[in-house]
Amino acid sequence: MTLKIRIADSADSAAPYEQVRAQISEQARSGALPVGYKLPTVRGLAEQLGLAANTVAKAYRALEADGVIETRGRNGTLIASARDAASREASAAAQAFAERVRRLGLSEEAAMDAVRDAVRAAYA
Repeated sequence: MTLKIRIADSADSAAPYEQVRAQISEQARSGALPVGYKLPTVRGLAEQLGLAANTVAKAYRALEADGVIETRGRNGTLIASARDAASREASAAAQAFAERVRRLGLSEEAAMDAVRDAVRAAYA
């Protein structure tokens, strides 16, 4: 198992740091990069991809904030338990949504309709 990242050059592509973040996140969530997999250093990955070190550092910071990776100082940057982090984040978002729609006075049925509509739109 190895990290595979491709940076698209077209003008309508996402920013390079976002491409790096999204690809590492997807590979972690799919299991292509297992928990504990050691990622290249920021400088190493930047050199490999032909990007500025700050670009890769920004992607790593976003991934760490999302719980996908964890940095252990001299021991490097490792894939964390991304599925657990995604589940925790989804649960927190669902809880916040439930509290908000209750305060707004929506019925449970109306709240669930809103969720179904949002999920359909996101996956369309």
